[in-house]
Parts: sequence; C-alpha cells; structure tokens
Amino acid sequence: MPRVNKSLKERLEKSREAMLSAVEIYNNPNIAFKSETFITLAVISWTYMMHAYYQSQHVEFRYYSGEGHARRYDRTKHGAYKFWELERCINSAQSPLDHATAENLRFLIGIRHEIEHQLTHRIDEFISAKLQACVQNYEHWICELFGSRYSISDHLALAIQMSPLSPTQQQTLMEGKGLSKNVRNFVTRFETELDDETLRSQGYAYRVIFVPINVNRAGQADRVIEFVPAGSPLAEGISAQYAVIRHTERPKYLPTQVVRIMQDLGYTSFTITMHTNLWKEENAKKNGLGYGVLVQKTWYWYDSWIEHVKEWCEAHLSKVTVEPTRP
Repeated sequence: MPRVNKSLKERLEKSREAMLSAVEIYNNPNIAFKSETFITLAVISWTYMMHAYYQSQHVEFRYYSGEGHARRYDRTKHGAYKFWELERCINSAQSPLDHATAENLRFLIGIRHEIEHQLTHRIDEFISAKLQACVQNYEHWICELFGSRYSISDHLALAIQMSPLSPTQQQTLMEGKGLSKNVRNFVTRFETELDDETLRSQGYAYRVIFVPINVNRAGQADRVIEFVPAGSPLAEGISAQYAVIRHTERPKYLPTQVVRIMQDLGYTSFTITMHTNLWKEENAKKNGLGYGVLVQKTWYWYDSWIEHVKEWCEAHLSKVTVEPTRP
C-alpha cells in the first residue's frame, strides 16, 4: 500500500465523506432529488480518490502547457491549480480501474451532464442499478488501492423497500415511461455502444432480485436477505420466474444490426428490405407489443424482436452453413 502523507490522507477522507453523504441522501425517504444529488457527490468522491491514487504514484494530474522548465500550470481565476476532472482521470493510461468500473463512471458522468441544466423526472428507479454498482466499485477500489482502513462498508445499511412493485410499475420501469427524454436518449446511445460483457457486468450495473419467502425454520424469520449461490437450483428457478422484473435497460438494436444478426446465423438471404416488409406486415411498432422503442426519431428493436425475426427466418428461409476460411 502507498505511504499516506497528510495531503493524500485529506483527499481520501474527503472522498469517503462525499460517498457516505451520497449514500445517506439516496437512502433518505424525505428527499426527492436522490439520484441527481448522489451522482454529484459520487463524482466528487471518485475524483478525490483518483487524485489521491495519482499523487501516491507520482503521476502529474494538474493541467499544464509546455515542458521542462518552460512548463506552465493552468490555474483558476483565483489562482488555484486546475486538476484533472474525473473523466480525464479514468481515461488516463495510468488509471488502475477495470473496464466495467470505468464505463459505470462514464455513464454517471454522462447522466450528470444531462441533469445539470435540465429538469429531470423518474430517474431514481431507472438508474439505481448503476448507482449501486458505483458504491460497490468504490468500496472495492479504495480498499484495493489504500487498504481496508478506508472501507465504508461498516457505515452502510440496506435501504428498506416500503412497497412491492405491481406489474404495471414493472412495465413502466422497463420501458422508462415518464423518464426525461434527454436522459432516456443518453442511456440508449451510451448502452448501444457497450459490448454484451460490460452490459452484464456487476461492475457496470449491480442488480439483485428481492423475493418474498415464507420461513420454515427458527431463526430464518430474522433475516432480511438470504444469499443464494448463483448456480444453485433455487437461484436458477428465481431467475427464470422473476426475469421479467429486472429493472435494467434492455439492449437495443438498429435495423441494420438485426439484419446482420440474422445473416450471421446463416440466413444470408435476409435483407433490410425483407426486415422492413416484415415489421410493417405485423405492425411490430404498435404500442404494447414490446418489440422496440422510439428514441429521438430513431426506432430501436429489443431482443424480443430479434427472437421473433429468427423464428420467421427459420420458417421461411434456408439456412446456409458458412465454412471457416482455411489459412
């Protein structure tokens, strides 16, 4: 672990204070501006921690121009050094963060840009998995880089869910209804560019399923959470039964991507014209079918449409087996 001097220690303490404040505000039932405040404080927290890391590694994280003795440091109008913002910190080649953690932070930075000067609605439930991942990642990295004495886990508690989600609420969350248009557009553009591994990563979005259970042993009634091994039959059954209520942004595909997927499956004769004729014949963009969503005048298709098109191809087209190219 790096040696912690006074200024580095101060950065780490301020970083922890900012993250704990973010969590406390988010868990406060009397505060309505939860996500917006959380993101602002979390970005400050991560920035201070990254500055502490670069300081410990003797990496220059002040903006400057020139080289050597001609180096001139950029300053604010009040004379303070201009330090790297969080995005510059995570984009640096010296950043220690893994890909999923970095993408999670880029997502939150992007949301912050959208909410700084715009009125927002209903973003708490829609991005909560990203906020949870942000805290989990922070706990991991501050301990990884500076030791467990800087852990925040002892100060955190489970936030109580006061009301269960109805089927209508579940559908509203999945479709992002009521969400600010600029935020929904940002999420769509951002996640369209992510690979599947990152989208599924707990480092990018931390997702859990809460299932009401009836206890049959003494002592079980005192547990709020039961941790179930991921590969166990119970976990598989829960995942199958409750997959519909995972409130995560679903992958979205442009028409050209749908065609490419079908062609990669061997349906090489499937074209963009056939795809257009298919969705028009079936009125697939009709509200309520759940095949896709309109974002900023562009239609994106969901996985459910991909499966539907695949079934159509299986019934109407010949599949070509593509032999691997020999060296």
